[in-house]
Amino acid sequence: MITLVLIGLLGGLITAVSPCILPVLPVVFLAGGPGAEPPKPNGSLPPKPSEVREAGGVRIAAPPREAGRPPRNRRPYAVVAGLVLSFSFFTLLGVTIISALGLPQDILRYIGLSLLVLIGLGLIFPAVERLLERPFARIPQRQVNKEGSAFLLGLGLGLLYVPCAGPVLAAITVAGARGEINADIVALTVSFAAGTAIPLLAFALAGRRVAERVAAFRTRARKLRIAAGLLMIVLAFALAFDATTALQKALPDYTSAAQKKVEDSDTARQKLSGLYDDSNKDLSRCEDGVNELRSCGAAPQLAGITKWLNTPGGQPIDLASLRGRVVLIDFWTYSCINCQRSLPHVQAWDRAYRDKGLTVIGVHSPEFAFEKDAGNVADQARKLGVTYPVALDNDLDTWDNYRNRFWPAKYLIDAQGTVRYFTFGEGRYAQTENLIRDLLTQADPAVRLPSATGQNNDNLTVGRTPETYLSTSRIRGYTGTPELAKDRATIYAYPAGGVRLNQLALAGTWTTAYEEFTAGPDARLAFTYQAKNANLVLAGEGTVTVLVDGKETTTLAVHGAPTLYRLTDDDTAREARLELRFTPGLQAFAFTFG
Repeated sequence: MITLVLIGLLGGLITAVSPCILPVLPVVFLAGGPGAEPPKPNGSLPPKPSEVREAGGVRIAAPPREAGRPPRNRRPYAVVAGLVLSFSFFTLLGVTIISALGLPQDILRYIGLSLLVLIGLGLIFPAVERLLERPFARIPQRQVNKEGSAFLLGLGLGLLYVPCAGPVLAAITVAGARGEINADIVALTVSFAAGTAIPLLAFALAGRRVAERVAAFRTRARKLRIAAGLLMIVLAFALAFDATTALQKALPDYTSAAQKKVEDSDTARQKLSGLYDDSNKDLSRCEDGVNELRSCGAAPQLAGITKWLNTPGGQPIDLASLRGRVVLIDFWTYSCINCQRSLPHVQAWDRAYRDKGLTVIGVHSPEFAFEKDAGNVADQARKLGVTYPVALDNDLDTWDNYRNRFWPAKYLIDAQGTVRYFTFGEGRYAQTENLIRDLLTQADPAVRLPSATGQNNDNLTVGRTPETYLSTSRIRGYTGTPELAKDRATIYAYPAGGVRLNQLALAGTWTTAYEEFTAGPDARLAFTYQAKNANLVLAGEGTVTVLVDGKETTTLAVHGAPTLYRLTDDDTAREARLELRFTPGLQAFAFTFG
């Protein structure tokens, strides 16, 4: 459980500084400022009515209070506490409560928006603020009741808080949606919430410090409170009409790399995965984003779909009926900013290749309860320009069938119904499109494809050695003697003239086949490449010694099923001569370069 807590804590920290939480930051910052009106500098203040008591029929007042020393402002803590409490509670139990009471799926969102408007009105009109703080008046702790509106504000923000979705949040959401809550899920939720709270609290405390130190905040406190109230009301309407997503979509997801490193590590996958049986185990044979087509098993069914959008008469689609066509399954959810940034790429592929044999299916697997409402999904899909079929996976059955952990996630299925590739999160758009084109050509060699859409987010492929399959029928750049002999052990030798750029050669004993090359005694491989890093998919039990430009750099221990191993990793792209020395029995499948 300790490992799970650490994963949740780090995931929460990363999430709380992501671009997805930008809409709540101004409110958190301003909420940390002064709550009530500051005392006037009269030297002393009269005692409160509660500080007057009677003794022997005589009314005795407490000594006058010193001016300029108001009770400590705890609003930052109250706001963050309310946000974390409501977000955690309703993420885990919101679906269960809503279903049990028969309430609309988006009721919590409406409550959050209403609270935000009420708090805004409270900052503008003191009478409204006193009304909001009345439920906290009976709490005996000193000054706690004065933070009541701040706590309510936090509760409302927690219902509107939609952070960037990663595997940690996905695991919590899926468990909450299904009522599969246990000690591990509670620990993960609490640790994720605590990680989220730390940066938000720092931001709120910064707001309090500014309010206390900057003279303008003290002398114009009333005007600033009104401005803050108006901002909250404007934010509520902006959230209600989805006006904040333009800014979120425009910003790059600068935390995605850190999120993947923490939440999609081998340890995190094992801890967060909800599938511990052999269901669709062939999917585990493939890796996220490997730049090659591999056989990942038969495509799982689209199960538990509650409604279809953008199909004739709302009729369901059976994957079996799509044999002969290439299928792209895109897992998304409409409030996920990462998904919204990814959609233009998917839409471009749909337009370019629909008539060439590609079918795009968006599987809408909701992150929050309000995303289960079919009307909401249809409305947002229309606004986002989604015209291809959308399957509403409200119970996350299809999500589980594909062993998915990310929003967004893309799975490519070939014309025979086999999953050949998948990629999680944003990015890899040019790579994914190239593989779509490969599958379309395989399905119909006579197809005439249009130019690539150019849906790329980087220039990593420019001047880089292309992926190279160790396959008797698909290899490129092979040089050496003799010619490759299929399915029989053969002794090979490096060419006398050396191995030039983008060429490879074998030495020692190898058994070469359609899918892989298997090392025998003294098996070696030389490859001259241009890239920042070189990677090789390996399987079996043994070691691979890596030499770069004749110098030994590392020895890799290979264990188990086919997995991508990093051979080299430089700061910049360069030309290098790679030599690998294998222990007998190891299998090598494909090189990729970054």
